[in-house]
Amino acid sequence: MAGVVVCHGSAAVRERIVAAAHGVPGLVPARGAGSAEELVTLARRTAPALVLLDTHLPGTGPLEAMRRLRELDTAPIVIMLAVPGDEITLDRAVALGARGYLAPDLERSELAAVAAHSLAAAPAPPHGASANGLPRPRPAGQPAAPPIELTKREMEVLIGMSHGRSNAQIGADLFLSEDTVKTHARRLFRKLDAADRAQAVAIGLRRGLIR
Repeated sequence: MAGVVVCHGSAAVRERIVAAAHGVPGLVPARGAGSAEELVTLARRTAPALVLLDTHLPGTGPLEAMRRLRELDTAPIVIMLAVPGDEITLDRAVALGARGYLAPDLERSELAAVAAHSLAAAPAPPHGASANGLPRPRPAGQPAAPPIELTKREMEVLIGMSHGRSNAQIGADLFLSEDTVKTHARRLFRKLDAADRAQAVAIGLRRGLIR
């Protein structure tokens, strides 16, 4: 299994995400689908590793699309493309096996980080959180999450993680011991409410801490 299928009702959104996926490890080839029927046909023929699925998919709808994907011999990992107000659909999608969610306006760097985490076959997320380590989209009118304040060193460690550097490599780059890097990493995880490096990078990307 390899590659990704982006299934979204908007051709513009679909084409932009497909373009962003080109060159991302594990997401090549990247293909688009505009309906559940087209998605299932593509998935049956190409066996993609990942499907990005619109929570507002017209016609058959996203939940029925997920049920059909589950019937395939090689069912892909599914991540929803969601916006604030989609919590009910997301809850149902997670119950059907969706791994988490991304905003439709995602950038290539965020797609790469979250895809790498999802394709690592992480365990199912705890109730109330998506598997990519991000909070569920907040409903309209709900206050935004408070800003995250990281020290200079914590930011440097987070940036190193986003570049795929090990703790030892980050330490060498910053002239710090590996134990010191681990200490900064633990504080970083606590501030971001992240369980691991991949979640920390995904949250950092979504919150605009790193690019």
